[in-house]
Amino acid sequence: MTAAPLPARAATPDDRDRVLAMMRAFYAEDRLVFDPAATGAALDALLAEPRHGAVLLLGANADDGYLALTRGFSLEQRGAFALLDELFVAPHARGRGLGAQALALAAAQARAWGVATLRLEVHHHNPRAKALYLRAGFVDGHRDMLTLTLDAS
Repeated sequence: MTAAPLPARAATPDDRDRVLAMMRAFYAEDRLVFDPAATGAALDALLAEPRHGAVLLLGANADDGYLALTRGFSLEQRGAFALLDELFVAPHARGRGLGAQALALAAAQARAWGVATLRLEVHHHNPRAKALYLRAGFVDGHRDMLTLTLDAS
């Protein structure tokens, strides 16, 4: 018996508050800084412009989690690629295989965009997430992601 596909739908600007609430929970768990104004502005830009990517809400009631998938370009990746920027499964929905199903959704969306590579980042303090990604076929390139924050003004 195969599991039913994970219900999911694209978030719209009307879902802003719902997504931000889940983002706040995700950022707290993943030790990320949650700045409501800056994070909200970034979410608004993503929801308003599909060429940047998409946010998919997970579950029949769109409250089991979300994934944010964005578009990028890399010479090393031979052109366009998709970045699974964020994946959050709500605590009430964990332990049912939703993470693996969400990864399959992200891969399907990336294929629909015509890209051949799906990338993601995982924090060193999150070995459970890394194990999920490795089981799903992602490869650890043994690289570190370095970040330089630039003044946007």
